[in-house]
Amino acid sequence: MATRIDGKALAAKVKAQVAEKAAKLPRQPGLAVVLIGEDPASQVYVRGKEADCGECGIRSFPYRLPAETTQQELLDLIEKLNRDPAVDGILVQLPLPEPLEEAAVIAAIAPEKDVDCFHPYNVGRLNISDPVFQPCTPAGVMEMLREYGISPAGKRCVVLGRSNIVGKPMAALLTQADGTVTLCHSKTPDLADITRQADILVSAVGKVNCVTVDMVKDGAVVIDVAMNRNEAGKLCGDVDFAAVEPKASYITPVPGGVGPMTRAMLMRNILTAAEAHLK
Repeated sequence: MATRIDGKALAAKVKAQVAEKAAKLPRQPGLAVVLIGEDPASQVYVRGKEADCGECGIRSFPYRLPAETTQQELLDLIEKLNRDPAVDGILVQLPLPEPLEEAAVIAAIAPEKDVDCFHPYNVGRLNISDPVFQPCTPAGVMEMLREYGISPAGKRCVVLGRSNIVGKPMAALLTQADGTVTLCHSKTPDLADITRQADILVSAVGKVNCVTVDMVKDGAVVIDVAMNRNEAGKLCGDVDFAAVEPKASYITPVPGGVGPMTRAMLMRNILTAAEAHLK
């Protein structure tokens, strides 16, 4: 039976470290959280991030804007936050309501305050192995591997999903850790043949049970990034957990795996930004 990787416990450890370091700074680190519209899922995510800030001694600056907010109004707010010395990080909750343009909004955030690591400058720095920040979910996965003594070096690593938020940066970080990485997607032929070669399998597709037991190598490390709901309405990931758990060596549960680590790594990025601003 696989060892379950406890993301909740590790996230608490990371946040405690952030809180300890934040308390020693000359001022509180600050995060501006911008939420446009009334999307229920986005509201839940934002409340969670603001709660994390409270745990870590980080000041939260909430901005709740109506769905009718124009592109220019949002860009004006971002420019104001870029200039505010009390704000170390700016987080604009995605997805944005139409017709707001996500790419333009991300590009407007000052790179040194882009704690999500979405800005093209920070993405470029990441891909030349000289990051200012690391994107939160992939960074959380790497932290979990380190905590459990799992080195990607010399391992065959397979990432399912090529999103800019998870799949592509996950592949970059595993490569930088000396893994041999294959990045798969919806057009990849013979997918199961590839996944069965993986010593470390990371799934970020967003489809219930898209990773079945026949796709997993004996003793593989299985990291399930996705957050879905099954037909019964219960939270689950991409992986058929009950079937895969006896076959894997390590596995992340959903919930309680990668999700808490994503938020914890955001807190670490805010601390990193504050430390840089206070130099």
